[in-house]
Amino acid sequence: MSSRHKLAEMRIVITLNTSWNIYNFRMNFIKSLLAEGHEVHTVAPSDDFTHRLRLAGCVHHNVRMDSRGANPLKDLGLIIEFFLIYRRIRPDIVLHYTIKPNIYGTLAAAVLRIPVINNVCGLGTVFLNKGIVSWIALKMYQWSFRYPKKVFFQNPDDYKLFLEKGLVSASTADLVPGSGVDLNRFYQAPFRRGKRFTFLLISRLITDKGVFEFIEAVRKLKAAGVEAHFQILGPKDPLHKRGIKLKTIDEWVNSGLIEYLGTTEDVRTFIHQADCVVLPSYREGAPRTLLEAASSGKPIVATDVPGCHQVVVHNHNGLLCELRNSDDLADKMNSMATMDEQALQQMGENGRRKMELEFNEATVIEKYVQTIHSVRKAS
Repeated sequence: MSSRHKLAEMRIVITLNTSWNIYNFRMNFIKSLLAEGHEVHTVAPSDDFTHRLRLAGCVHHNVRMDSRGANPLKDLGLIIEFFLIYRRIRPDIVLHYTIKPNIYGTLAAAVLRIPVINNVCGLGTVFLNKGIVSWIALKMYQWSFRYPKKVFFQNPDDYKLFLEKGLVSASTADLVPGSGVDLNRFYQAPFRRGKRFTFLLISRLITDKGVFEFIEAVRKLKAAGVEAHFQILGPKDPLHKRGIKLKTIDEWVNSGLIEYLGTTEDVRTFIHQADCVVLPSYREGAPRTLLEAASSGKPIVATDVPGCHQVVVHNHNGLLCELRNSDDLADKMNSMATMDEQALQQMGENGRRKMELEFNEATVIEKYVQTIHSVRKAS
């Protein structure tokens, strides 16, 4: 163990909006903390992945939290719930990810004088829409973000926005390349173009991910005679405020417009079988699906918005299209489908190299571990 790891073991809390999120996106980080001898507590709503966190060695604490929308007045009760959980655990440090833990968990930890490190994984709809809910949410960020010892941002656009709006101090803010990607798990397979070009959208089925734009682009491409497979992989979420109705999804499938692949615990097979991964999202932190696609050597079509354009460089490892523009999305998808094999392979190799240089998960974990230890020393 290196000299930076010679501090006493700590009790560390990791709080997110779902146990699924913790297990799928933070597990290697948790394993590194457990390997150092730290006691790791996870705080999130219980789901099918909660028992896996316990099996991995975490102490799990259930919290009632609806990740489907923002209702600041209703969610204020979360402060009390987080307060009671954190008071019971008495951790040395708490790490928050996703919007509600970042705001309400931070306020609870501040009352208990527990050091906090936050991660702004994405800004959600509060920055996409204007209105009273957005205004309240911004004020909540401004209020709660006075307390963390460090706030990590996953892309420079979000980092700059928070500084410009005075939501976080420059001395507290820092950048990490998303959650990073496991380069060994998401390996680059030998190049193979499908007999029929396959586009794959990996996303929860909500409007903010650009699902309707994708569907409209598919309609246009089919009308133009483009022969390709169009697939969607990801959970349906009709109860979400911006969720897509089950009837609508069924109509897409039954009409032969798209192939719905359902959900999976391992996206690698689907990524490797695709020729291009698509994400017409309205805004992202650092989209994990695109990191995984690029690491797997797949060219990408994505919107030219924060989060996406940090992962995709136009004409280098993919193509960028205009926000909420199904015509431009269809044009970029058509360009990808008609690209020769050499160009497709080069884009895939460029994406893999970019992941190795900029988005290696090991780099993110190392930065977190160093920050945890520096915060502990200063406490």
